[in-house]
Amino acid sequence: MTTPVIELVDVGIQYERPGLDPLSIVDQYDLSLSPGDFHCLAGRSGSGKTSILRVAAGLVPPTAGKVIWQQLEITGLADDVVTTRRRRHVGYLDQRGNLVPGLTALENVLLPAIPDGQTRNLARRGRDLLNRLGVGARASYYPDRLSGGERQRVAFARALLLEPAVIMADEPTASLDRDSADALITILRELADEGIAVLVASHDQRLIDHADSRTRLE
Repeated sequence: MTTPVIELVDVGIQYERPGLDPLSIVDQYDLSLSPGDFHCLAGRSGSGKTSILRVAAGLVPPTAGKVIWQQLEITGLADDVVTTRRRRHVGYLDQRGNLVPGLTALENVLLPAIPDGQTRNLARRGRDLLNRLGVGARASYYPDRLSGGERQRVAFARALLLEPAVIMADEPTASLDRDSADALITILRELADEGIAVLVASHDQRLIDHADSRTRLE
């Protein structure tokens, strides 16, 4: 039996509100993803998609329940331990991409390799990823010279650098034109077909339709 790469068990998410009762966003949510699964968290803005994604990525703890990465429960672990494990286990892409303005596209891709001193060893992989994603010719460009679609692809290359077990992306097509969005959806589908688990939050129906399974949040 295949070991899930990520599991959410009875996860609850609440936000504290000064002078008011806590706001419940998600209650008793379960999710299990195995290698190659492509799952979409679908729903309107404010439905809890991003909250679930951030909890799954270990960026914030759940109010209740468990988050498990490859049989290791990360709930309650020290922040530095979770951060170290996330670098190897999760490739996370938020809506903005968050490229560093003063670094070239390739230098941005290699950022995850810095803590282990592996930037030189992984430079070829970084270039290969940029080539695969269609922005190899932009390796020496700074972010302000890249289009929105190109910046998103560079951010994807960075997320893939350390060969994560799961890719998580928050509204990855939201700021892209149709052609760039279609190309990105194709890339996500290819990654899943290669055995990487994919978890996305999106209200883009084209992306939702390409997923193998989906959770619709209200």
